[in-house]
Amino acid sequence: MLSLNKNYIKMLLSRIHLSSLLLIGTLFFGNFSALAQTNKGVTDCVSCHKTQVSDWKKSDHAKAMDIASDKTILGNFNNITVTHYSQTARFYKKDAAFYMEMNHEGNTATYKIDFTFGHYPLQQYLVKTTQGKYQVLPFSWDSRPKSEGGQKWFVIYQDEDIKQNDRLHWKQPLQNWNGMCADCHSDGLKRNYDSTTDQFNTTYDNINVGCQSCHGEMPKHDKLKKSEKHIRTQPNIINKWLREAGKTTAIWKGGKRDNAFMDTCFACHSLRSPLTDGIEPTKPFLDQFSPSFLSPPMYHPDGQIKEEVYVYGSFLQSKMYKAGVNCIDCHDQHTMKIKAPDNGLCLQCHSAETFNTKTHTGHQEQTEASQCVSCHMPNTTYMGVDARRDHSFKVPQPHLSTSTNTPNVCTNCHENKDNEWAAKSLEKWHGKPKGYSKTYQHFLDIQNGKPVQLQDHLELINDKTLNAIVRATAITALVQTTQSLSDNTIKPWVNDKEPLIRLAVARVGQLVLPEHKTLTYASLLSDKLKAIRTAAANHLINVNSIDQTLLKKAFDELVTANEINTWRGEGHLNQSMTYYKNGQLNKTISSLKSSIDIDPYFPAAYINLADIYKSTGDTRNERAIFDKALKALPNDGMIHYSFGLHLIRTKQKQQSIDAFKQAVKLEPHNGQYLYLYILAKDNVGQTKQALMQLRMMISKINNPTQLAQLGMSLAQKTSDQKSYQFFSRYLR
Repeated sequence: MLSLNKNYIKMLLSRIHLSSLLLIGTLFFGNFSALAQTNKGVTDCVSCHKTQVSDWKKSDHAKAMDIASDKTILGNFNNITVTHYSQTARFYKKDAAFYMEMNHEGNTATYKIDFTFGHYPLQQYLVKTTQGKYQVLPFSWDSRPKSEGGQKWFVIYQDEDIKQNDRLHWKQPLQNWNGMCADCHSDGLKRNYDSTTDQFNTTYDNINVGCQSCHGEMPKHDKLKKSEKHIRTQPNIINKWLREAGKTTAIWKGGKRDNAFMDTCFACHSLRSPLTDGIEPTKPFLDQFSPSFLSPPMYHPDGQIKEEVYVYGSFLQSKMYKAGVNCIDCHDQHTMKIKAPDNGLCLQCHSAETFNTKTHTGHQEQTEASQCVSCHMPNTTYMGVDARRDHSFKVPQPHLSTSTNTPNVCTNCHENKDNEWAAKSLEKWHGKPKGYSKTYQHFLDIQNGKPVQLQDHLELINDKTLNAIVRATAITALVQTTQSLSDNTIKPWVNDKEPLIRLAVARVGQLVLPEHKTLTYASLLSDKLKAIRTAAANHLINVNSIDQTLLKKAFDELVTANEINTWRGEGHLNQSMTYYKNGQLNKTISSLKSSIDIDPYFPAAYINLADIYKSTGDTRNERAIFDKALKALPNDGMIHYSFGLHLIRTKQKQQSIDAFKQAVKLEPHNGQYLYLYILAKDNVGQTKQALMQLRMMISKINNPTQLAQLGMSLAQKTSDQKSYQFFSRYLR
């Protein structure tokens, strides 16, 4: 289950606007009788694979989901009452069934627990609501030992009171099992969502993650010829990592590794948007999903994990991945547990004489601080209690933490010390740190929102010594640097052997010069991977001078991808963008209205619908949508900001100030909101007051260059020399 962060949601929404026509999807990512279990997989495998099945039973996969019973429920249902802000829940058992009675905002209701979800370090619970939907209860059970703070009920959003008019409320789509969680917790799952009735008829083959999730159904596989067997069921796991004499790290000595099977792992261990209903383990990852890149705020500027991004994005940055290391080099393929305890895992390939010493770690041996993972795989805790390790295996770089605004493991542990202390300590142990390449420094600047020259940005993208996911992320960031791309510029990216590079250029099709879209860019429609075809189709919908057969095929795949995600607001929003580009205005409006109906606390749908009415000159309906949005989302900064723009356009300048002021109050770190607020005050003659407020608030903005320039301009206008000098300091 993805524990969504409000800041992340706001980041997404800030990028969803009809004027930019971006494609986004869900980021992940029936009635009771419809949730039928056909027991494909495990029961068919036991007779021949008893050892493997026995190992699998020890894994988290085997406990991914189960029917609620005395054997599977870990939480305390002995008439326990728990309170969290305005929520009061009572957990009890009656006639062998488990229940939660919830009182929230004056309403009391009772829910029967149908399924357990996960088991450690927390267990969640699913209840049936309406239209075949199963929702995740707001209270979870901390299944860690009592000595670690566990064995209690808790709420994932520990510091928030999630009210009913919040998109994160447990009855809203973002907490829906069918759409958000189900495909990674059960074999052969199909959501089977009908957007016309807002109804799920979800089915699965096996209730948890069993043999089928990784190997496929494999009918009569014992009778297949070797050449016909699925490659992902035959990974080369013979240990041929050998350390040569005088070398401190092993290298692969076998034949060329085929790590394609990791696509099956990535299908669930990634932040991605589904393109199909359900997961086919024998199909490429990018034929079923469109992954997130390394963009803030999900990642720190240097690529360290920040929000809940799972493993894919971090592992693809690592030296391990580049060297050919795969998941089952470290994890047992059936128990999924690491193959050796403590530093023993890393010392399979790395010299103990060099790395497992105080000289290297700087800490006393046999302590937690001397563990390889403590420095190279730091933990980040998600869902309240779930600590997960970063798989980018980065070297601590405290000397860069100040300039790049990134964390480092040294000061994470030594909270009373600063980055300078940490940098000096590492320099004392290991000498001066190796500097980053010029191109990677440009990447860090881009990730931090700093301006970079187009020539430097292109040099970064074309530096093949960098990881593909870094280069791909840089391509998608070109919207910060340029307004157009020529065919000569994008040609090597379109033809790159790395799929992520092709996917990235497909996503920035809005930058490709219109007359150049029919050249190399159009060839992306015939790419072998669906993620790339659909991303390109999104930018070629109205281009007539290309192969219409290819366009129709990719366009149909795009529409299908949008359709399967219409159980939440983003799916309808994406569909509306497709209709809009196709000139289907009525369908555009209808899709946006559906988005609001299904996901009423999703601000982007309101804003885009208001944009549509604005484009048609329908100011009455535009104002009505803003009134509806403000009622549903009174605490959303983007709604107030967009409403302020509407008021300016309709010559209501004085009223716009209140809208911008509220936006700034709700999101004081948003430089764009502050910029318009100051401009609006200046526009009605309140320049001196605006200047004073800008001086007080500019320090809260991460990259205040534009605001400092505005401040200097207003200072000149009012002959305020002190303010001019104050703002000029931000430009040095």
